[in-house]
Amino acid sequence: MTPSVPNGAPAPARVAIVTGGSRGIGRAVVSRLAADGYKVVVGYAGNTEEAEAAAREAGDAIAVQADVADENAVAALFDAAEETFGGVDVVVHAAGRMTLSPVAELDLDELDALHRTNIRGSFVIAQQAVRRLRAGGALITFSSSVIALAFPGYAAYAASKGAVEAMTLVLARELRGRDVTANTVAPGPTATALFLDGKDEQTVDRLAQQPPLERLGTPEDIAGVVAFLASPDGHWVNGQVVRANGGIV
Repeated sequence: MTPSVPNGAPAPARVAIVTGGSRGIGRAVVSRLAADGYKVVVGYAGNTEEAEAAAREAGDAIAVQADVADENAVAALFDAAEETFGGVDVVVHAAGRMTLSPVAELDLDELDALHRTNIRGSFVIAQQAVRRLRAGGALITFSSSVIALAFPGYAAYAASKGAVEAMTLVLARELRGRDVTANTVAPGPTATALFLDGKDEQTVDRLAQQPPLERLGTPEDIAGVVAFLASPDGHWVNGQVVRANGGIV
């Protein structure tokens, strides 16, 4: 049933910003939220063609380029959402960067770039979100189940995602009285280009056998979790890290 406002007119559609929306999990989230009736702003870093394709597929959507670590670009992203659709109800921060290397061998410039996107970028997006989200809204950031799995080579990436998890409960408490939730989704191994890049078939098969469900996650699996947290049905979940990983401990 379509929600209504008190005078009986249909309630306005909710508006979502999805960073990293041109590919992978972010693109699946764009598709799912659009299917659920949201107007969507597809935030992207550089792949204009894919971002515009994601927006076309979503229907009532626009694509806006923004470096998530640049506070001015992110402010402009939120401005575009408000100017085009009238406000912001949901922010899904799916943009991220992954660099894999043993600690002893990691180029520190790569570490800085990783943390600029994953930590500073998450903070900048959260800063705009808490300033602008309307009542009933949701901020959903991304971590990774690799924090607990402790795979060799993932130290820098896991550390950056640990920082995102540390923000979650703090954000939920700082949003007290606003009727806005803050949660983090921590996927396990998920069949995206970012995850599969550089892995041979044997490695992928081994990782797929780790969950009791004996398969890799799909972007659509994760998008479903995000859609729940964004919806009124998920609004009582707040300040949590949801490990969407098929049962990996």
